[in-house]
Amino acid sequence: MARIPKELVDQIIHHADIVEVVGDFVSLKRKGQNMWACCPFHHEKSPSFSVAPAKGLYKCFGCGKAGGVVQFIMDIEGTSYVEALKYLAKKYGIEVQEEEKTPEQQLAQNEKDSQFIVSNWAKDRYHQLLQKNEEGQSIGWSYLRQRGLNQTTIATFELGYSLDQWDDLLKAATAAGFELKYLEKTGLVVRREDDNGQDTGRRYDRFRGRVMFPIHNISGRVIGFGARTLKPHDKTAKYLNSPESEIYHKSDVLYGLYQARQAIRTEEQCYLVEGYLDVLSLHQGGIKNVVASSGTSLTDGQIRLIKRYTDNVTVLYDGDAAGIRASLRGIDMLLEGGLNVRVVLFPDGDDPDSYIRKVGDQKFKEHLEQASHDFIQFKTDLVSREAAQDPVKKAEAIREVLQSIAKVPDPIKRQVFLQQTSQTFGIDEQVLITEYNKIARQTAKSPASLPGLDVQKPRSSSTPARANNQQPATNNQLSPEEEAEALMYGASPEDLMGGGGDLQTLTREDLEPIPDVQEQCEREIIRLLLLYSAQPLAPDVSVAQYIFGQLDETPFKTGVYGDLLHLCREELTQGRWPEIRILIQHSRSDIRALVAELATERYELSPNWTTHQIHVPRELDLLQIACDNAILRLNKVNVERALAEHMDALRHPMDEATLDGHLQTIRALKQMDNQLAGMLGTVLSRGA
Repeated sequence: MARIPKELVDQIIHHADIVEVVGDFVSLKRKGQNMWACCPFHHEKSPSFSVAPAKGLYKCFGCGKAGGVVQFIMDIEGTSYVEALKYLAKKYGIEVQEEEKTPEQQLAQNEKDSQFIVSNWAKDRYHQLLQKNEEGQSIGWSYLRQRGLNQTTIATFELGYSLDQWDDLLKAATAAGFELKYLEKTGLVVRREDDNGQDTGRRYDRFRGRVMFPIHNISGRVIGFGARTLKPHDKTAKYLNSPESEIYHKSDVLYGLYQARQAIRTEEQCYLVEGYLDVLSLHQGGIKNVVASSGTSLTDGQIRLIKRYTDNVTVLYDGDAAGIRASLRGIDMLLEGGLNVRVVLFPDGDDPDSYIRKVGDQKFKEHLEQASHDFIQFKTDLVSREAAQDPVKKAEAIREVLQSIAKVPDPIKRQVFLQQTSQTFGIDEQVLITEYNKIARQTAKSPASLPGLDVQKPRSSSTPARANNQQPATNNQLSPEEEAEALMYGASPEDLMGGGGDLQTLTREDLEPIPDVQEQCEREIIRLLLLYSAQPLAPDVSVAQYIFGQLDETPFKTGVYGDLLHLCREELTQGRWPEIRILIQHSRSDIRALVAELATERYELSPNWTTHQIHVPRELDLLQIACDNAILRLNKVNVERALAEHMDALRHPMDEATLDGHLQTIRALKQMDNQLAGMLGTVLSRGA
């Protein structure tokens, strides 16, 4: 990927006014300190989309989209980080000079650029031939109008026509000054070979006498073509596509996505069809959030493309049972990609294109609503009907459904699907869970990645008997082995120190921090740094200086929080405060998302409180307490984690000196844990 020098990135971000940029797409109205509008990313009647000029960020409290000015362009235009920066640079008249490439990199880029240029030229020529050439009008244009397509749709998708001649495009391209090698690399021109595979030196057009469907990448650049023959007795394939090239990889392309991306994002739904004409007819009928796999099997690359814009996909099938069966594997891949999948069937003999032309736009939309089924339920019904009363087929049908459920990454969804399958087939749910776990183990790449469903067993409350060779201790003194055993099964270290008091019942779960606690503590410290880094706590001591002074070298366990802490520390080292409006433009998407999430607040304190002389404490007034609590809680979690690790160590064989060392550390950690709890005011009273 091309790189833009950091100094230029900083210049672009400095000039880009988020209110001005967002205002190009929505109508903003001021309310309090922020600007508000209806969200451009989803349908809503009441504005929940907020822009905070002071922080340089936006946030929709409906759909959750958030970020800075660069992220907004990425979201609204569906572009990459670099492309969004170029968009802003162009808007503000800043010349972008990318970092110097190596000769090899520059050559590769030139090769790709040349292929993009010749593909775009070919698209324009085909489009012109369709509209102005006699053959194009009488054959190509007539066919498209016969299929019900209007001028707007033809122009939106830049449809065209290739003349029924061997070398029309070749001659026109040569006359326009294009090199032959780029015509060949893009597949527009084919070299003729003899029977031995030797180049004869002759060239001819790949596409002849066909309606042309340009294929765009997500940025709108033409990367290839699909072409339909109009000759009634043509022995070649009905549809012919561009071959793979440096700019066209069919496994990473969805036809119509460039035109549909904004509608998919707004509707939070993607309709997936098979052919070009399905896309065109539905788009013309007002269903603009539609894309096609162009007759190829679904790929991981195509699924990732859909997921960039939505988690919801509805697959539109014709009523052909064989076709449905062949497509089930592709839908399993959609499930595995984390998408919510639904299915709509059409009557036998109809595909989406023919059905919308038969019943009209409104009836078609009603059918989409009424005939939409969750895929797992759809597959369950399909295979259960096929199995009928045959027990062997029924067992295989159940396994087929379980194999699809195993593709679903969300454990809650898996559980719901298992319950539904149990009801449909009349099979005990526990039997399905057992069989599901077998399938998951067989298909998983590694044990750690198994999406298994555990059957909970009751935990035993009994304490293991003392080993035969152990003697009871006297005078409240326990041997190291006895102390270790007691610690493992419930006693706290200080209770074993001879005070004669009752033992407090603790389990190992009590000593371990809740998995999310560490993350929440680190999150709170990052939030305080982002919002209040420059605020003074004492003369010459800011929040950022105080927090870093107290943390010293305390490591963060959560990757993105640790990285953001490092960025804040770097800013402070450079003599700058960690500013939201700068960090929100970071090149890493996870950092941008986190900064946006922590820095946005939906509600502001009404000035009426002050007007009526009612004092409402603000966090800004209590920063010292907030900082102290955040640091103490993180320290306590780290102590609890260390305590749990030493407790784990007691479960393994060791010599007496090592054991004694662990016990001493446990006593010290427990004492420290109690001190921190006292400072936080969280000491719990212990029962007698």
